[in-house]
Amino acid sequence: MNERNTLVAAQLGCEVGAIANSLVFECDGEPLLVMASGAARVDTGVVAGHLGATEIRKADPKLVRNATGQVIGGVAPAGHPEPLRTVVDQTLASYPVIWTAAGTADSVMPLTYTQLLTLTGGVALPVR
Repeated sequence: MNERNTLVAAQLGCEVGAIANSLVFECDGEPLLVMASGAARVDTGVVAGHLGATEIRKADPKLVRNATGQVIGGVAPAGHPEPLRTVVDQTLASYPVIWTAAGTADSVMPLTYTQLLTLTGGVALPVR
């Protein structure tokens, strides 16, 4: 759990776990968006195992910008130049409303878990 998530959750009046962090990774050479609960860190080994991937590592800022058209800290779950392969943290399903970045570092939007899955075309998986 990080300080920014704690602050945002307090401002929104929600649990930290209801914050959906948009994290971009490089998965076998391709961008991968992981929508992860703000309550915990992503275990790339777990995600790689579920995806049958050889290597997953955090994307550098250039890859994030090229893949999403947005900067780290404000990556929205959709609206990218090309659709991204997306994993949605299963633990987010326990929250009636999920808050995710809306394209800038200081904007968020509310979604349900089903809306997030539909919007991203993502697959629901455990990420830790």
